Amino acid sequence: MNRNGQRRFLEFFAGGGMARLGLGADWACAFANDFDPVKAATYRANFADAGKHFQEGDVFALSAERLPDADLAWASSPCQDFSLAGARAGLAGGRSSAFFGFWSLMRSLSAEGRAPSVIVIENVVGLLTSHGGADFTALCQALHEEGYRFGALEIDAGAFVPQSRPRVFVVATRNPPGDLVGSSAFHTRAVREAAARLPADLQASWVWWGAPSPPARNTDLASMLEPDDRAVWNPPERTAALLALMAPSHRAAVEARRAGRERAVGAVFRRMRGGEQRAEVRFDGLAGCLRTPRGGSSRQTLLVIDGGEVRSRLISPREAARLMGLPDSYQLPKSQTAGLQVMGDGVAVPVVRWLAETLLVPLVDSKTASLAAE
Repeated sequence: MNRNGQRRFLEFFAGGGMARLGLGADWACAFANDFDPVKAATYRANFADAGKHFQEGDVFALSAERLPDADLAWASSPCQDFSLAGARAGLAGGRSSAFFGFWSLMRSLSAEGRAPSVIVIENVVGLLTSHGGADFTALCQALHEEGYRFGALEIDAGAFVPQSRPRVFVVATRNPPGDLVGSSAFHTRAVREAAARLPADLQASWVWWGAPSPPARNTDLASMLEPDDRAVWNPPERTAALLALMAPSHRAAVEARRAGRERAVGAVFRRMRGGEQRAEVRFDGLAGCLRTPRGGSSRQTLLVIDGGEVRSRLISPREAARLMGLPDSYQLPKSQTAGLQVMGDGVAVPVVRWLAETLLVPLVDSKTASLAAE
């Protein structure tokens, strides 16, 4: 931590700056980077000091010499090659291989004696199993070789906001874990199995982070939505076509709520099931995981049933932003597609905030306390 008491961090693959917003005012962003022009423009629109520290461009084009000292490095590297919905190319894939561009910078900083004491790597849950776990092992090996101890947490944003969005957070440190070790609800089966697959030398560097569970969420999908009179609704025939794609169990769930005459809000995704396109609806108060709008099946639809009437529409970028934990003051791109792209590739702000408060701040400050005692 620097002398004025504010913790400093580097943010790679920063997108719209959601990790920065989650870390909050007690952290100073010393450097941020993203290669995507839309995300870079969004970052600049939301942070007045972006001109001082934000650099647009490929991570492979960065040099460690130009990076300032920091306590924490955050990397939400492109996840497409790890995604369960993608081709699972793993760390050899063209997008997720960007991790190696980031890691070469961390190794250079380490050689200069300037490596951040804490690193967070955030990605989709598929990272744990990609190539039978070989990609996760390679990641842990890279951390181990640079003297970091590490552990993983699988946190679903649905614990904080009404969106089902499970993500893996690998937290690595050179500082003593101290009393931050323990049991956690975020040690899911996938995390436990990934840890068990590691070779003995990497298991010796594993830390079971004792991150506590947050208080119960008190919002639902309906509370995130714009008023009905501001929304752009699908024509009735499109809603009818959507209902026709539903399997009997999903159609029955719709009909039950239509008969109940009370307002109900559901989230709908179109998926391929057995070679056929299906529409699947959930009425549990959660949206499905927001995705980038690269294909028709990724566009999340809302189904609103009120007074026996069924209407449908696409989720708006502002609603998506709320589901990511962003305030309405957050400036979105003018294009709907661009807005959904930034949101679909982001990290939920309240998850970062919780992780910072319960784990990252104590970890970073433990180094400061140790230095003060010397």
